[in-house]
Amino acid sequence: MIQLYNSLTRTKEEFKPLGDEVKMYVCGVTVYDDSHLGHALSSIVFDVLDRYLEFSGYKVKKVQNFTDVDDKIINRANADETPWQVITEKYIESFFQSADGLNVRRATVHPRATEDMPEIIELIERLIDKKAAYELNGSVYYRVRSKSDYGKLSGQNIDEMLEGTRNEEGGKEDPADFALWKAVKPDEPNWDSPWGPGRPGWHIECSAMAFKHLGEQIDIHGGGLDLIFPHHENEIAQSESASGKAPFSGVWMHNGLLRTTGATMSKSLGNAFNVNAALEVFSSDAIRLWILQSHYRTNPLLDKKLIGDAERSMRRIRQAVEAEPVKSDKSLDPEPFKRRFTEAMDDDLNTPQALAAIFDLCRKMNRTRSDGNDVSAAAALVRELTGVLGMTLEAPPQKSEGLSDSEVEALIQQRKDARAEKRWADADAVRDQLDAAGILISDTGGETAWTRS
Repeated sequence: MIQLYNSLTRTKEEFKPLGDEVKMYVCGVTVYDDSHLGHALSSIVFDVLDRYLEFSGYKVKKVQNFTDVDDKIINRANADETPWQVITEKYIESFFQSADGLNVRRATVHPRATEDMPEIIELIERLIDKKAAYELNGSVYYRVRSKSDYGKLSGQNIDEMLEGTRNEEGGKEDPADFALWKAVKPDEPNWDSPWGPGRPGWHIECSAMAFKHLGEQIDIHGGGLDLIFPHHENEIAQSESASGKAPFSGVWMHNGLLRTTGATMSKSLGNAFNVNAALEVFSSDAIRLWILQSHYRTNPLLDKKLIGDAERSMRRIRQAVEAEPVKSDKSLDPEPFKRRFTEAMDDDLNTPQALAAIFDLCRKMNRTRSDGNDVSAAAALVRELTGVLGMTLEAPPQKSEGLSDSEVEALIQQRKDARAEKRWADADAVRDQLDAAGILISDTGGETAWTRS
């Protein structure tokens, strides 16, 4: 019995899908820059959920959108003096490169807001017909107070939320009302609508894409904690107002946010670690292990040393399953470890405990193999369970040919400087980079020797 924590009810609940196929919607990225490891965290969490539901016998239809019209995209296009369409195509391609590198399976559908514009406009019209929205000077706004239970996801009280704020968009019936359609502005992308040219608001895009590709009620809606308010709160309000059905989603799942020595991950803070850059240094398995060692609702620490530690841990798993097999009448029964794994995953996707079962099985394999036991069944199970977690168990590619002798020497000097200044994490990160590139180093008498493996 799978139990998932529902952000809406703030409790763990038995997962009961509406039908034979699990309908899952995951908020995707706004495509104005490369994906960072904060995006990787969310992608990996919901990839593992998808894989585990399939492992448990469910068929899953997963939708993950692209927000491809947004202020950030427009600003990036203006800054780069590039058409906004070129910006979105570039970073959609970059997203897929990152996701493929992390072994994240493609969603069943990856819709784009700009491709579902008719559905967005139709949904807004439905809300106007139901008196849940109104037109004002070419824009359309959702009447927040038309939904009596607005705030049920985030716990926000409308009046407390508005205390001290002003109605910046003059003429709105209520300062809390949010835009479903934005009237055209000079030099911005726009589409024709019954209210004049303009573009959709962010929140309505996800509701329209979910309705189109999954239906008016879904089983799981996922995203980061930072999306609970206002994005997901507004999604619930407009979706349930339009359909007349509740709940819009049976379960709301939210992953935690990466932090860097006390701060959560964001590009504005300058602490983002580009996924494609990370994959130049670490294997996808190591990045996954580093993320999955923490429960998905916690805020893991972004630390290159921790990813390097995970790389070394992955080697121990590979060594356990790749060791020379022993032919024997005696064999290790791996079923107790499989039960531990499934019990952990059934308990709100408890990947730390699931990983503990895998590592304990690997240790048992090493001990019993030396005693003459056949561990082939256990090795097959390790491959199966790590596969559920999206791991390939492939050795990271050796990239020594990509580093010239002078580049190796420069990295070794960086490491030496970091050690001298007691920046141990930075020193370890450089060593991991050299190791991933197939450079073996040894420290003797204050000097570092190196060779290519």
